[in-house]
Amino acid sequence: MTERRPMDLRAYEERTRSGPCFVCAFVAGEPEFRHETVYEDDETIAFLDRFPTLAGKVLVAPKRHIEHVVSGMDEAAYLRLMGVVRRVALAVEDVLAPERTYLLSLGSQQGNAHLHWHIAALPEGVPYGQQQFHALMTENGVLAVTPQESADMAARLREALTGM
Repeated sequence: MTERRPMDLRAYEERTRSGPCFVCAFVAGEPEFRHETVYEDDETIAFLDRFPTLAGKVLVAPKRHIEHVVSGMDEAAYLRLMGVVRRVALAVEDVLAPERTYLLSLGSQQGNAHLHWHIAALPEGVPYGQQQFHALMTENGVLAVTPQESADMAARLREALTGM
């Protein structure tokens, strides 16, 4: 699963800026926005990134449409969300044994406004110049992951979460 394909950044930007909220559409069950679910509870959902730059890249989001990472929820809700982020990140580490696990909250009011955290596992042996931002940038291509590979990865992550 190391082959990369180019990312159509123009189409992606158009969809994120003019289309529906991808998290809300996914939570609502819209087939066009389907992702492989890794974890779900009453408030939170975690799922594989549709455009991963690193194997097993997971997004964690509140189900409720929240746009501000700090001020968008009270402290208790924030800490519950961060607890899920941590548990999912531990499962990612268990399954992928990365050199480093990156945690980021990306998006803006202009696109992908729904609060979500990215969990990305940097594999061992990646040259330093290809780590950090380089490893996360879709401009460098995204992994050509088959639906079966996504399903298998999600199953492995769910199994790791079951043991926690």
